[in-house]
Amino acid sequence: MKCQSCDNPATVHLTDIVNGKKKELHLCQPCAEKQNFLSQKDLNLPAILQTLIGQHVGALSDELARLTCPVCGIKYMEFRAEGRLGCPHDYTVFRTGLQPLLLRIHRAERHVGKSPARLPRRQAVQSELELRRQLGAAVDEERFEEAARLRDLIRQRETQG
Repeated sequence: MKCQSCDNPATVHLTDIVNGKKKELHLCQPCAEKQNFLSQKDLNLPAILQTLIGQHVGALSDELARLTCPVCGIKYMEFRAEGRLGCPHDYTVFRTGLQPLLLRIHRAERHVGKSPARLPRRQAVQSELELRRQLGAAVDEERFEEAARLRDLIRQRETQG
């Protein structure tokens, strides 16, 4: 594939999705460096984040420029220039500026993540805890047949899951 700015081979491929439409940009190394997408053969993350952040704050930029985190002391404009937050508290302080950015990057405001397949479900854990509580109560009340039944049930569930 050739560079869209010159006839050299394209080595940098950027994809941007705006309003559900995919836009691709294919550039060679020198053209990408000229457009601030690359700096000395490395991705220029601050420049890319600056472009992303700048697109979403718009009219809020004056209000956001005055924000400073009371915990770590970082200013919103420092985050905007560097692309890094100073502490977890910054997500709360810079919320109005970060929400559109997080929506664009992650398509959500909150990270949910995935759970390991082998991790027991919450209901299974709750029922096991309830069985263990019942077992303890049966032993305390000297209902040994009931305690033996509960013990066997707990062991059976542990070997199955």
